[in-house]
Amino acid sequence: MGKTKITFSIKTLMVFLFLIFMLASLVSYGMVVYRSWINSVRKTIASQALDVNSHISSQIESFLHVPLHVNEVNHLVIQNQILDLQNEQLRDKFFAGVLQAHDQRLYSFSYGMADGSYYGARHNEQGAIEVMRNNTTTGGQSWYYHIKEDMTAGELAVKAGLFDPRTRDWYKAAAAARKPVYAPVYKHFVMDDLTVSAAWPIFNETGELTGVLGAHLLLTDINGYLESALTPHRGYAVLLEKATGHLIGHSLGDGIFRDHPDDTLGRQELADIQNVDIIGAFQQYEADQISQFRYKGDQNILYVNVQPIQDNGIDWILISALPEAAFTADITASMLRAAALAAFVLIMLILIYILVIRRLLNPVSSLYEASSALMAGDWSQRVEIVRNDEIGMISESFNNVAARIQSLVEHLEENVRTRTKELHAANVALTESREELRLILDTAAEAVYGIDLHGCCTFCNASGLKMLGYSREQELIGKDMHRLIHHSMPDGSSFPLSECRIFQSIRLGRGFTADDEVFWRSDGTPFAVEYRAFPQMRDGSIVGGVITFMDITDRKRREDEIRFLSQHDPLTGLYNRRSFESALEQLSSEDNLPLSVIFADINGLKITNDLFGHAAGDALILSAASVLARTCRIGDVIARIGGDEFVILLPKTTPATAHDTLNKIKTALDQERVSAIKCSAALGTDTKMNRGQPLAEVIANAENRMYQDKTINRKKINKVIIDTIMATLHEKNPRERQHATVVKALCGRFGALRSMPALEIEKLKRAAYLHDIGKITLDEALLADDSFTDEEEYEPMQQHALTGYRLLNQIDETMDLADIIYNHHEHWDGRGYPRGLKGEQIPESSRIIAVVETYERVLNRTSSLNKYSQAERKEQAIAAIRHGAGTRFDPGMIELFIQMINQDLV
Repeated sequence: MGKTKITFSIKTLMVFLFLIFMLASLVSYGMVVYRSWINSVRKTIASQALDVNSHISSQIESFLHVPLHVNEVNHLVIQNQILDLQNEQLRDKFFAGVLQAHDQRLYSFSYGMADGSYYGARHNEQGAIEVMRNNTTTGGQSWYYHIKEDMTAGELAVKAGLFDPRTRDWYKAAAAARKPVYAPVYKHFVMDDLTVSAAWPIFNETGELTGVLGAHLLLTDINGYLESALTPHRGYAVLLEKATGHLIGHSLGDGIFRDHPDDTLGRQELADIQNVDIIGAFQQYEADQISQFRYKGDQNILYVNVQPIQDNGIDWILISALPEAAFTADITASMLRAAALAAFVLIMLILIYILVIRRLLNPVSSLYEASSALMAGDWSQRVEIVRNDEIGMISESFNNVAARIQSLVEHLEENVRTRTKELHAANVALTESREELRLILDTAAEAVYGIDLHGCCTFCNASGLKMLGYSREQELIGKDMHRLIHHSMPDGSSFPLSECRIFQSIRLGRGFTADDEVFWRSDGTPFAVEYRAFPQMRDGSIVGGVITFMDITDRKRREDEIRFLSQHDPLTGLYNRRSFESALEQLSSEDNLPLSVIFADINGLKITNDLFGHAAGDALILSAASVLARTCRIGDVIARIGGDEFVILLPKTTPATAHDTLNKIKTALDQERVSAIKCSAALGTDTKMNRGQPLAEVIANAENRMYQDKTINRKKINKVIIDTIMATLHEKNPRERQHATVVKALCGRFGALRSMPALEIEKLKRAAYLHDIGKITLDEALLADDSFTDEEEYEPMQQHALTGYRLLNQIDETMDLADIIYNHHEHWDGRGYPRGLKGEQIPESSRIIAVVETYERVLNRTSSLNKYSQAERKEQAIAAIRHGAGTRFDPGMIELFIQMINQDLV
């Protein structure tokens, strides 16, 4: 006996399938959404944790860079005795001015001397600047004074008690290291706070320590920054010393030290903070040495980043953590509410679906009975049409089919043959037309696609698929092309369908062209397009549209580049003269008054180009342009209108504000150096105060004041250039400083012995000190090699006399020395360089320098210092001088010079 098949009605089957499909869809979609959300949230938190850590780390490094930078910029002022420390007004202005140029993150800046004196400036608890004095006048106590408007000491503010800088950790650390260093964290002398200091030792010419320059930060400021930085993220940050584990700062609000009864401060460690998750996260980092990880703590799941912060004397660890709960709590609740709503909607849909199916499928029974009769051969059977819907249409079609079958059954075979031939011919013609059209479309270089009246794709040629990043046409067929490739503006904002010119071509029945929009590729990236959209007509009616387009990304980029180059200086990126003149017209309105103008002309550009090449000159221009861009405000117009000339337009700027900006530019330029040239500029300003004042006159006034500044300060600028070049040369090779100093002294004495006039002796001494200034362009390795006394054996070395001549000849104050220095390597027998002069043709001062510098080179040659005694080296030097008499040196000078040397201890 066969098994009985269990059958289900269509209604039951449709309801069952609908229920299964809806449940499966909701569950699948929910799982995909939930997993995607979880993964996305975790990636976002991890990325944000890394960004927060990087930002905090860069800010901490910025904290630490400030004191080092302050010391680096200012130590030469003290070391080269540019600042007279005995002059109280100049000293107070120097320290207060340095502190004023920086924000309050730099608590104080000071200089402790080897004799116990101590000077500097600090920010008091109200943020105001006070200058400090500590010397025999104050009885060894630190006295703090309010400052007046001219940055000098005013009324006495605080007597802080006895203080010896030599006992402080920062002083001792720099003295021991003999180089710039960060001192260990220590308790502040005046405040209940911990301090970290950058210390820079200062030495005299003999290498003895004369004092230590210190720039100081308070750990409370670092701690306060960490608290503010993590508040928006509801996270945590901890900064601690790697070696000791002591806290530098954290964002948990518990402080970083404890007050002891003996007025000392106790350092806290990581274990002292009230957060077990942070402690556990750091322990996991110490065990695994992985700097970025997800940590499941007792209270929170944390996304942790650990990063070292290291500098000379600094070895800290930064720990930052973001809790996962801060990001997921609200979204989880929303997901639960959405799930409950989805369940309710599903139940309602099932009930409605059952009722609709029951009503719709009732006429199916009569249709089934009529079809059974038709199958039995009863062609007269017809279906009763009870409703004008799809089933009614099926019933009507069924009746028509039955009637048609009845009428055609007798001529069936003949009709079949005729229709088969017609269909075959039509299919062949249609296939050939489609293949020819497809070949034309796919061969075209321009992209083409079609849409129906709903905007869905009907075809796309090969060029279009390639530009849009698709491999098969089936990926686009039937898809809404506006949502797929035209959904957003170039800036990423939504592109409303009502504004789409492609759809307007279908609605309005005419063509549209555009070249200011983008299409979006399959990978989500946009590209600039030029497209043409035309309606597709059939029998006078619009049935769709055809769109042709091209990728014009390269064309847009070239247009942008041409536009940029037409408006900007190609070297600095600032506005050019053409843009400046255009800005003059735009800013001349009364709304921008008062309108200030600053003219700037870079000093030393020609010298830089001549000494170090045009690449260094370009670097000087770029450095100056960078200072102008950093100093000025958004909305100010900065233009380079000449090789070394800049103009700045400052709308809505009073004369006082313009002068403040001018002074800021000067201060910022003073911190810049390119090669051995210190940046500076001549500056002038003027302001248009009323509408009737000609702007051309204001610009001319600013330019004239700039030239006045250049003229007035020319001597000072030239001295700075010479001093900076010599200081740089001596930094590259301290041996050159000793050589210049000794040669200057010996030349002065020898000139006096030869009864030269006093002015000539002074001129000789200046030339002797500067005779090797041209070596600034030489490589440090070549400078350090003094194993040969005959410098003309070095072909590159021979250029330094010409370089020195070209440099000194451009400066009024040294022009009289240029010829002396140019000829100091000429030989008595005419075999020297650079011109091959001989005998009396060589200036007397050049001949003296030639003898003295050769003597000094041999006497203090590095390779001989430890090998021979002072007396032996002196004999070697005298022998070298005698050997060159009549060939290299003036023979009439040699014996007199040797007599002078033998009378000395040199």
